[in-house]
Amino acid sequence: MTVDALTDVAGVRVGHATRTGDGRLTGTTVVLAPEGGAVAAVDVRGGAPGTKETDALDPRNVVQRVEAIVLTGGSAYGLDAASGVMAWLEERGRGVRVGVDPSHVVPVVPAACLFDLGRGGDFRARPDAATGRAAVEAAAATGPGAPVPQGCVGAGTGAVAGSLKGGIGTASTVTESGFTVAALVAVNAAGSVLDPETGVLYGELFQGRVNYPRAEIHEAARRRIAETEARHALPPLNTTLAVVATDAVLSKAQARMLAGTSHDGIARAVRPVHLMHDGDTVFALATGTHPLEPADPVVLNEVLAAGPDMVMRAIVEAVRAATPVDGPGGAWPSYGELYG
Repeated sequence: MTVDALTDVAGVRVGHATRTGDGRLTGTTVVLAPEGGAVAAVDVRGGAPGTKETDALDPRNVVQRVEAIVLTGGSAYGLDAASGVMAWLEERGRGVRVGVDPSHVVPVVPAACLFDLGRGGDFRARPDAATGRAAVEAAAATGPGAPVPQGCVGAGTGAVAGSLKGGIGTASTVTESGFTVAALVAVNAAGSVLDPETGVLYGELFQGRVNYPRAEIHEAARRRIAETEARHALPPLNTTLAVVATDAVLSKAQARMLAGTSHDGIARAVRPVHLMHDGDTVFALATGTHPLEPADPVVLNEVLAAGPDMVMRAIVEAVRAATPVDGPGGAWPSYGELYG
């Protein structure tokens, strides 16, 4: 049984820590790999990235597997959440062995942040090490193949998509050759997720899932969006983050290709994309339980093509699952509130 989520890749778990109220509108999401780790890679685009330990994922470097990936709000401050995840992993002896004692490990925990500072009203309210620990504990507490909460949770709590409320979304598929490929996205884009002429989500237009709203509904939505843009006159500071996972056996170089092609999913669902105020980052995880056929190397194309499809679908799911926010840090309507 599948749940159309990142957790359809066997062994992968997802946990959220959501922080709201008292000026907070932020959170952290942790993707926990199976024990022993997973091959990982990253592709970073846009002009304002905020990351940690991404150099370790370069195929030229020594680290081969990671135990967890952190997506977090709080801009660069929020990267501190990864420290809490590292501490939790160290306590369990999970990480790169660096000594004779099995407890002598260094967990490599790549992380990326999005900008949500002040969206709850308090600029200093941001994820910290305790938030990261809470998120990884939530991931560890889930069962195999557990559903993943979507919308305004975890790293998507304070996320904004253009002038709409953003959030967390996820999706999965099984390719013709039987590889599972799935994505989880925190949608916090400077660009727009909907066609201004029709009100249809770009990701749904690309899929051919077109259900045009009535003219009066679209006109009312355009007025609300214009009011939102006028209220938030500062330049948008954003970043969309994604994790794409597969059960295929991939090298770090092949995982890097998957991370790169998966950026196309953001480009299909967000316009424009990879701007100077975005730090769009896609991680790829390969758990390595389903070997590629050595006699048919082109089968890798199935995985590379599925990645962007799942990212695009996850963005649509995130925007549709988001709920509106109206607080001291600002007001952002949700797509569902505007269009149903």
